[in-house]
Amino acid sequence: MDDMLKFNKKDNEVKIMTALYIILGIAAFLLILFVILGAVGYKVALVSNRHKKPETEPIKIWRAGERKKNDAYLLSHNPEDLSLESHGEKMRAWFVPAKSETKKFVICIHGYNCNGPDECGHLFPFYHDEMGFNYLLPDLRGHGRSEGSKIGFGSFDHKDIKLWIDYLVERFGEDIEIVLHGISMGAATAMLVNNTSPREQVKLVVEDCGFTNAYDVVKNKIKTMIGFEPRIMVFFINIFCNILSGYDLKKDCNPLETMKNAKNPVMFVHGGKDPLVPFEMCGELYDACPVDKEIFTVPDAIHAFCYYDKKEQYNEKMRSFFAKHLDLAEEKGETLS
Repeated sequence: MDDMLKFNKKDNEVKIMTALYIILGIAAFLLILFVILGAVGYKVALVSNRHKKPETEPIKIWRAGERKKNDAYLLSHNPEDLSLESHGEKMRAWFVPAKSETKKFVICIHGYNCNGPDECGHLFPFYHDEMGFNYLLPDLRGHGRSEGSKIGFGSFDHKDIKLWIDYLVERFGEDIEIVLHGISMGAATAMLVNNTSPREQVKLVVEDCGFTNAYDVVKNKIKTMIGFEPRIMVFFINIFCNILSGYDLKKDCNPLETMKNAKNPVMFVHGGKDPLVPFEMCGELYDACPVDKEIFTVPDAIHAFCYYDKKEQYNEKMRSFFAKHLDLAEEKGETLS
């Protein structure tokens, strides 16, 4: 009887240990799997890829054609090719001076995996031709003609934009006035500039489809790719981001958290059918903004399509916003040099 009890006890211990090893093995496998998925996700989402695949959606094929025309019009003005150094890497920008001397400048900031002319070329006629602004069009780090391989989601991009602001002030004087107009990741970048003690020359911000924080946007983007909530995967992506890119997707790319420090008036723009940056994010940002603000929404617009869908209404909203906060009296004189 005692031998039978001892046998059963030993048999139970073996079963428990076997189950424990199986559980530990599964846990180790899942850990390795999620680490690998995190590494792959980091490479896909946060490492620059300048070789874009051809568009397949009809509306985006149409936009690609519009971008070619906009780029050609911009380049027909023989923009000046500018560069500056940031953390050992060369940042590039196009600059088109106003037709007549003015102290008004706009810095248009592009979004994720794009470049200045493609993303913001459609705004050039409004700002340069109609409003008479000097027009600066940077390529963010890891994009377009700028150096770098890491995508910053605004974290170090807003610091680079501040360097471009310094450049403009040093070249054209302390009395210039600057509007920041960003789209998508560029909008988040513009908000982060505004929320982190920008120079006094920055007067207004237009943010178009900007996000509350990069962590949730990455999570949402991957969800659309794989069809389910990738919480653990994004957790590991963020770990790789901290280690390899030197910033945190939650803490360092968070316009919503820093919005309480906003300095200048903000015009918020968003499409009601944005699949990448949910429409609700615009409301959260707007509600959190403590300074003078306006909002313009296009119910049927997808991500970064508000200007294409409602160009005249968008322009009119900007005219009204600028008239409220800038002295737009026409300034006569020679072109800036």
